[in-house]
Amino acid sequence: MGKAPNEQDFEGNSSGGAMTALSRRIAEWTEQKERYITAIPGLSLFRREEPTEPVSGMYEPSICLAVQGAKRVILGEDTFVYDAHHYLITSVHLPTIVQITKASPDKPYLGLRLTFDLRELSQLMVDCNLPRPKLQKSSRGMATGEITPELTSAFIRLINLLADEKDIPILAPVIQREIIYRLLVGEQGERLRQIATAGSQGQQIAKAIDWLKSNYFQPVSIDELAAQANMSTSSFHHHFRSMTALSPLQYQKQLRLQEARRLMLAERMDAANAGFRVGYESPSQFSREYNRLFGAPPLRDISKLRQIFPAE
Repeated sequence: MGKAPNEQDFEGNSSGGAMTALSRRIAEWTEQKERYITAIPGLSLFRREEPTEPVSGMYEPSICLAVQGAKRVILGEDTFVYDAHHYLITSVHLPTIVQITKASPDKPYLGLRLTFDLRELSQLMVDCNLPRPKLQKSSRGMATGEITPELTSAFIRLINLLADEKDIPILAPVIQREIIYRLLVGEQGERLRQIATAGSQGQQIAKAIDWLKSNYFQPVSIDELAAQANMSTSSFHHHFRSMTALSPLQYQKQLRLQEARRLMLAERMDAANAGFRVGYESPSQFSREYNRLFGAPPLRDISKLRQIFPAE
């Protein structure tokens, strides 16, 4: 159980002192569990006491911090590492391979994730005359950036609200809005603006991704997706791969396999039915593509996951 904030939480003008205070707060709230879904909408806290094997996972639009320890995320051929000095920002849903690389019982991995409300992003851009962000070097939907003292301070204040939940409905949205503002005017601000600006190519690709997420089990026509995005097929394919590191069909395949994995793990569905549920007509094709993505056939993979993540 977390404790009420004290003066030490706000001590130190250095970023190191603030990060120590932030790690202390996360450690208190995750003392009894590896993942704590907080009462603050979109905010989750994490603890792991040893490095993990690489596992597949879907990153949603969010900012992630590793305030102690480090995590590696692989997206296509790109690798992103975030730690106590760097955050990870994701602007669209992206299938990745994830691994905690630095953790121990004495110094566990301590992290947080705050998901974005893209409507709130758009509204903030409309309401405020935001200064221009620095130019970004890539259109990829994922990047790392340097953690600033202002961001650290905002997250400390956000987590401190957990000590008295009656303050959350009023104060949490204010602090979350500040965090979004800091990101929009920071070094990765353009990455968020490209999906929050009406009519932009980034927003059109984000809409196509949302459609794929809702219809992953259906046959997909790239020509129709491109038409919905008001792009030529070649332009749509180029911008989709630029943002996600995958072609639309590769993206859909990973969505299908991720959902099949969830059905087998969480709902204990057998492999044949899980494959059929997500759109595969051939069990052998499902098993082959599952093995290629996750490194083991369905039965063996799920058995291993149940040992790593036993039911609570």
